[in-house]
Order: sequence, then structure tokens, then C-alpha cells
Amino acid sequence: MNETAHFEVAILGGGLAGLLQARHLVRNLPGIKVAIIEPRTDEEIASISKIGESTVEIAASFMTRELGLIDYFIDNHPPKCGLNFHWPKDTAATGSMDDYFSIWALRFPKVASFQMHRGKFERDLTRMNADLGITFVRGRAREFDLAEPGEQHTIQVRMKDRSKLTVTCDHLVDAAGRAFLTGRKLDNIRKGPEHLNGLDTITSWVRVSGVDRDIFGMGADAKKTSTSQWYATNHFFGHGHWVWMIPIDKETRTVSFGLVAHREVIEPRTVNTEAKLMAFLRANHDMLGKLIDSGSTEDFICWDRPSHLCNQLFGESPWYAIGDAAYFGDPFYSTGTSTIAMAVTSVTQIVRARREGWADAEERRRVLNDVNLMFAKGVGIHLFRDHPKHMGNASTMSWRIYLEYMWWFGMWVPSFIGKWHLDLEFGRAMIENDERPFFAAVYEQFTELTNQGKSIGFMDPYRADQLAFGYCPTNDADPFLENLELDGQRLNVMHSLARTYRYSSLWVLKFLWTGFGWGMFSKKKLLKQAARMFFKSFYVSLGSLRHKMRSIGRPSSVAFAETTSQFRGYKFKPALQEWTDGDDDAERRSA
Repeated sequence: MNETAHFEVAILGGGLAGLLQARHLVRNLPGIKVAIIEPRTDEEIASISKIGESTVEIAASFMTRELGLIDYFIDNHPPKCGLNFHWPKDTAATGSMDDYFSIWALRFPKVASFQMHRGKFERDLTRMNADLGITFVRGRAREFDLAEPGEQHTIQVRMKDRSKLTVTCDHLVDAAGRAFLTGRKLDNIRKGPEHLNGLDTITSWVRVSGVDRDIFGMGADAKKTSTSQWYATNHFFGHGHWVWMIPIDKETRTVSFGLVAHREVIEPRTVNTEAKLMAFLRANHDMLGKLIDSGSTEDFICWDRPSHLCNQLFGESPWYAIGDAAYFGDPFYSTGTSTIAMAVTSVTQIVRARREGWADAEERRRVLNDVNLMFAKGVGIHLFRDHPKHMGNASTMSWRIYLEYMWWFGMWVPSFIGKWHLDLEFGRAMIENDERPFFAAVYEQFTELTNQGKSIGFMDPYRADQLAFGYCPTNDADPFLENLELDGQRLNVMHSLARTYRYSSLWVLKFLWTGFGWGMFSKKKLLKQAARMFFKSFYVSLGSLRHKMRSIGRPSSVAFAETTSQFRGYKFKPALQEWTDGDDDAERRSA
């Protein structure tokens, strides 16, 4: 007998993206009926054969604050103390950290972030979601039909007990990862370097328990950093590759070690087995080889050509592709879970708009699709353009990291925390002002300097003495975190953007002078970009002023405004409430 069930939202896949989407929907849309269709057992979900074990500001803010998981993360997962970057001083000597030039995170991040044991997190989140009333359909989606707008999608599910279930839904979310369910059905997925700004990698990794951390060096070196060096995500660079080192479990001292190798430099067949990966690490990053040898290897995984991109993320019907089902570039800046956060919050707003009959529901879907696609093409893919040419060069890559930090902390983080990415007017402006051509022009000059073998010094994005006027990329433009300016569009993102444009123009001038001297005046394309950004900073400042005018009388924090309002009637009373009975009073008098 073929049974049927209807849900407002059906999610294909119970991995990280699907679980986060379901939780966000039920926390924001009371009474919504959500189902996750997932064939794996709890034991299979708890396996750790996944990439993406580290969070940064967008994902961390999303999961801890919006999903209410801050105490859970503190209780169950290691803290993340920023991102560190290391280059060998001599590629023939890599036995200890003293053999590397390093960029160290100098303090704990302002937004608390965490490393994740993905298996543990997805297992626990499955149970927490079930407690919220989310339905788990334990079966495999054998086939599905995407309906016309206004009609219901249909999913045929083969259950674990071999019975059949027909699921209908108003919204279908593809969170099934590399099964590419909507991607294949709609011919929506694009792979290969010709579609990905040349990105063409292979990645292989191991998880190792019982690691001897003393090989790396425990504790903070007061001359280098005021936070933990071990509990950061550590990046080790070399020609055409980088290696991550992420502690994912405190109790078992389990660490993830992974290689991302660019195929134009490194032959894939030389790093596609555990033995070959270990040989590569011992030869090029001997200290990492020693760390792995000190523990017990739990697993080995290799993905050949992991990168891909969808042409469309949110369809009219409506359907949605999120997580790995939508796109994947490179885990370099730990932005994978942040891309999920961007998509999940967007999907929830589209569902809300259709559910509540907003007049601009379809326009909202189009704009949010384009904003997320811009994020995918920019932060997800273009950010790694020309990586194999640059990453092994400590001078070039340190300047590149500095610039990319400027835009991450100056645009994307405040845009997400202030929920500006969900605002239609701001979203259209973001799309219109896509800065990929600027970055492409900079990367072109990086390549020229790298090919010349020229060093332009060493930049550190965590320091306030590297550019001008005490600027530091990781510092906020204004105290939106301290003032808890978290209500939608309350945070003055235009102020942050104006500063980012202004300092980007200064960065270009310093870069050109350092790299080319008086020859900088021949770099007309980049000089024009610097001038454009400088004048654009004034234009964006007008938006900042408009926001300030509109915010007059609007509190930075609604909760604190309520407290101060209640406080107006406060009067101190130097009195205590009685806490003893009459017998105690009698004893005192008799004494």
C-alpha cells in the first residue's frame, strides 16, 4: 500500500545543510510542517567522513545566536581561535613551527566561533530537531517531480522497511549534497575549471585521534598571540597546495588534516591514497607528518575535483538548492557553513513571503537567488582564482589575505549580522556593485610580481599597524556588536562599506608603490580602480548618513530600550525581605 503525507516544506537530505534549514524554519515560522527525507541511520550520520569542520563569523553567529546553539557548542565542541597561516622558510626544512613564517590570530574572535566534529554535531542536531517536532522520513527519495508554480511537488520515497511513501510539499529543498538531485534533474550543475575561474583541485584528508600536541607547541606564545595557537584553523602553504589542521574533538584529541592540491601543479594520482598523502606531507610539511604519526588514523577520504556551481539556486516553483547541492569551491577560509547560513536565512524568508502572501514574494525570490549566486560566484569560487600561482609565495599571499579579509569583515559579515542580505534594495545594490573585476585586476598584478620572483614584504591582517590610521581589517567600523544592533537593517552597514572602499583604495596605492615603485603609474587599470573606490566611499557615506537619519529614535537594541524604559521608575530601597521565622527572632531577643 502506498501511503501519502503532505508537508509545507520537504527537505531532501538530513546532513548539515538540511538540518540547519529545518531548524531555522521551525524557529521562525510557528506551526510550519517540515519533513527531512534521509535514508541514513543514526550511526551513518555520526560518521565523520565529511569536509567542513570549522566555522567563521557568519556561520558562528547564525548557529549560536539564530539557532540557539551557543551553550551546545560550548559544551560539546572546541573553540576556534581564528585562522593562522604558515609558509616554509625553506621547503627542505619543515620539522617544527620555527621553520615557518606565520600569521597568527592575535586575540579571540569577537564573534565566538567553533571547530566541529561533524558527525557528533549532525547526530546531536538530528535529535534536537526531532524534539522540535520536525518529521524525519527514514527512506530514500527514489524520484521526485517539480510542480508548476502554485502546485505541489511530489516525492516518491522508498522507506527502510521497503514500503513506499508519497510525500507532497509546497516547497522542496535539495540538501542532498553531492547527489545533485535538482542539479541533475534540471541540468543545473556546472563542473570543470572552465566554469569555475580555473579552479581545479583534488582534496584528500585524514582524521587522527590521540595526537601529541606538544609537537606543534601548546599554549599561547606571548610574543606572537594572546590566544590559543592550537585551537585555530592552521593553514600550511606550499607550491600549488595548502594543508589544513583542525582540532575537532577535545576529549579524544582528534585532529583533521587535509590537503587541497591544484592539479596544474600536483598530479592527482600522487596524493589520492592515504600512503601517498602521508608521503607528501612528510616531504613538504614534516611537522604535520610527525603529528599524524603520533596518533591513530580514524579514516581517509579523497574527493577528485570537488568544486562545482549551480546556475540557479532558488527556483520559481518553488525549489531550493543549498549546501553542497548548490556549490562548493575551496575550504580555504572555512566559509562553507557560512554559505549555508546565507542560503538558509534566504529560503526561510522566501517561504515566509509565500506563506503570508507578500505582494513582492516572487521578486524577493529572484533577488535572493541573485544575491546568493553572487556570494557563490564571489566568495565561493572567484576568491580562489589564481591560487596555484600565489599561495606558495608568502609575500604575495599575505597581501592577498589582507585584502580579502578587508572585504569579508567590511562587507559580508556586517551584511549578514544586520540581515541586510535579505533587504531587496540593498540586495540589488550588492548585485550591481559586484567587485569581482576589481579583485581580478589585483590578482593579475599579484601574478606579475610572483612571476618576477619579487618580494613585496609581509602583511598581517590581524595587526593595526599595517596600512594607515590604525586600521585593522578584523575590527568593526562601528560598535554594532557591542551595542547588539542585531535587528534587521538596524546595523549601519553603509558606514562599514564606506570604510572598506576607502581603505581598499589606500591598500591599492600601498601595494602598487611597494610592488612597482614609480612604475605604479603604468598600472592605469588598477589606479582607476583605486580612484573609483575612493570616490565611491563618499557616495556610500551618503547612504550611511541616510541610515543615521532614518534611525533617529530607533534604539540600537530593543531589549535594552525596554530595560531602560522600565528603569525610569526604579528607586533604591535599602531593605531586605524577611528570611527567618519568629522562633529565630525570639532566640535573638533572649540571648
